[in-house]
Amino acid sequence: MTGDNFQRTDDRFRNLSSVRGAPRPAPGPAPAGTPDSPDFGFDAPFDRAGTGSSKWARADAPGVIPMGLADMDLPGPPAVAEALEHRARHRAYGYTVCDPAGRTLVADWYRTRHGAAVDPDWVLLLPCGPRTALRVLLEAVRPQAPVLFPTPEWGGFAQLCRAARLPYRELPLHLGPGGYRLPPGPLPRPATALLLSSPHNPSGRVWPTGSVRDLAARAAENGTLLVSDEVHGDLTHPGHPHPVAVATADPAHRHLVVTLSSVGKTFNCSGIPSSFALVPDPGLRARFAEALAGYGLWEGGLLEQAVQQAALREGGPWLDALLTHLAAARTRLTDRLGPAVRSAPQASYLLWLDAAALGLPPADARRALVERCGLEASDGAEFGPGGQGSLRLNYALPGPALTTVLARLERL
Repeated sequence: MTGDNFQRTDDRFRNLSSVRGAPRPAPGPAPAGTPDSPDFGFDAPFDRAGTGSSKWARADAPGVIPMGLADMDLPGPPAVAEALEHRARHRAYGYTVCDPAGRTLVADWYRTRHGAAVDPDWVLLLPCGPRTALRVLLEAVRPQAPVLFPTPEWGGFAQLCRAARLPYRELPLHLGPGGYRLPPGPLPRPATALLLSSPHNPSGRVWPTGSVRDLAARAAENGTLLVSDEVHGDLTHPGHPHPVAVATADPAHRHLVVTLSSVGKTFNCSGIPSSFALVPDPGLRARFAEALAGYGLWEGGLLEQAVQQAALREGGPWLDALLTHLAAARTRLTDRLGPAVRSAPQASYLLWLDAAALGLPPADARRALVERCGLEASDGAEFGPGGQGSLRLNYALPGPALTTVLARLERL
């Protein structure tokens, strides 16, 4: 099935965390960003075997290339590696306090990267991933009415609502020639919160600035909090500026808007969970911080701060190179897949595909893609009712791996 022998995933690797005395992985490529690798290594093979990668654990058989999980098979920024190494050398690993300079660093990033005015006082620096932050935020809001979110949509929204036993309602997105559009007209009421992935996950659609502003206004009319999950917001493609929700909303509605983001997706370091929340309303910000403390989570974090600050201070050149690489990969794949692409991606590294247009059975497309091509994707059903018959494919791959993927797609 996979005669090109791209990468082998075996049971020892799948269960790495439970194997005692497992062999140390072989040394990887030289650190990217050196004079020998000015392109940061994105076009060189990058073998993650022996690293406990959850993405590679999804491979259904040896030789299968996993393309489902939103995690890049690319080397991370040298600045992050250097910061971790530097901090680890100091053997003080006790409790840490939050460095307030981190708030200004986040605000500066939004100003220089997105042209968005963010008050440092709005920023909470969190030692947990965005999913955990969202769960605790909803608890701080004390939901009395359903939570709303569009569909198809990242499955984590529904999952955390079910885990928290919160009622929720899905709002169908309309798919037109230009991609998905946010639901028009009045929002259902009552509703505690409206959750939105921006850019859209799974399609990579960048919501227009006017649409985000209008959505914030319609939510505010109902007294509903708009929570914009913007973890893919730094990964926009040329010509598609990202509207930061708290800065885009009318100032009169800003107290009912929260932006959640992270360096995790941007800089490929989600294995060290961290996030930041932009919360303009001081009362909600205080309740959020109090709810976090109830779970033993306080601002800062030892490694989390080291990663966040290194990424935001020094990661810009790496990110610029990454975006060039992703744009080229997107073009190669969309040219090959053509009408099977449901919505042309404008951000991130995700392709949202029509299974039937690929010649795959819509009800069992994920399995069929593995069997025919040795490629693993996310099942569209994971993204709610609007995702039935679709697949999500992650194309954040090194150049040689992408070439292998394109060759395998010829089997369709």
